[in-house]
Amino acid sequence: MFAQVWEAVGDFVTANWAWIMPVLTVAVLLTLYALTTKPLRRYVRRRAQSPESAQGFMTLWRYLWFGAMAVFLIISFSGSIAALGVSAAFLGMIMGWSLQAPVTGIAAWLMIVLKRPFRIGDRIIISGVIGDVVDITLTHIVLNQVGGTIGGEEKSGRGVLVPNAILFQQIIYNYAFETKFLLDEVVVLVTFESDVDEAERVCHEAAAEVSGEIIRQSGQNPFTRVEIGDSGIRIRLRYQTLATERQRISSEISRRLIQEFNRNDLIEFAYPHTEVLHRPKEMTRGRKD
Repeated sequence: MFAQVWEAVGDFVTANWAWIMPVLTVAVLLTLYALTTKPLRRYVRRRAQSPESAQGFMTLWRYLWFGAMAVFLIISFSGSIAALGVSAAFLGMIMGWSLQAPVTGIAAWLMIVLKRPFRIGDRIIISGVIGDVVDITLTHIVLNQVGGTIGGEEKSGRGVLVPNAILFQQIIYNYAFETKFLLDEVVVLVTFESDVDEAERVCHEAAAEVSGEIIRQSGQNPFTRVEIGDSGIRIRLRYQTLATERQRISSEISRRLIQEFNRNDLIEFAYPHTEVLHRPKEMTRGRKD
């Protein structure tokens, strides 16, 4: 009895294999899709920096799976798998060439999600453009340009779309890679006759007054470096600052230094100049030529 049933099942499968194979293929693919989609959705939503980007990626993921199912169904119903394979390879080559930039852009988006070289709100330099990251989509990075046609590093209000596809070919600078603070400096030049210790003290006080909250958060105090220049003593005041507040903080420190140096009789600004010394004849009388 069992042998007869097994033989009948075998005959049924053999007679209807052309229909059973596509059904089994779709069932397996649907099972794999269901098993992988849920954990992937959780991971992407947790790592992606905007809900829209995460939703866009999951939509693309669904289309890829449905496309794969369609291809397997066509192969299953096709009479010549070899001919279909050649046609599919040729079509894939053409589509791969034409969609190279979008596919590379999505790969770059995945790199951003996995590695997180920068996040929304970070100030970065990419392709020679300085800007604050406003959005990260599957195809582009949206920047609020900093500087541009004006000097300094303040927001210009101009939006810049940077294609993700170029991320693998460009050097990216992140102003806040490991911490939100970065080192900045204000350089002043004082005369050789100035009291350098007094000048350094004034510099430290000015930086502490302007960036006191940053000092408390970062735990790093301002410091100075002294150099001898052609026209005077160069003092580099270095301090921690915020990338988005860099221009304002350096401007405030510079303003305070100008005010304090002008009030202090021990410090005098230096500038490139030529000095002519006149020696009366009586001072040089008796000197040998």
